Amino acid sequence: MVERYRFGHVEVDGRAYDHDITVLGNTVNAWWRDKGHRVSKADLEEVLAARPETLIVGTGAFGMMRMPDETRAYVDGLGIELATAKTAKAVEHFNALQAAGRDAALAIHLTC
Repeated sequence: MVERYRFGHVEVDGRAYDHDITVLGNTVNAWWRDKGHRVSKADLEEVLAARPETLIVGTGAFGMMRMPDETRAYVDGLGIELATAKTAKAVEHFNALQAAGRDAALAIHLTC
């Protein structure tokens, strides 16, 4: 579960991070993208390989990160439900799915 999020900072299972992350099961990894505010399918490769039921992408505190149509189509083609929202809302959605026992992965941009 994500305990806390604020601009530039997130806490997951008692550990603090000050960089973008992915959360998949009990694993938290740094998340780097080839083009900072544009998500490509390659940027999601590790998360998508696990085939979660749902992938939630946090687009930043102000929603500046973009999910191009081709990336959306690729995720959809894998049969993975994709949800995007500003990061605070994405965290809430992820935590709700986790609490309900659903298989969800999270990829979040912590700043803009």
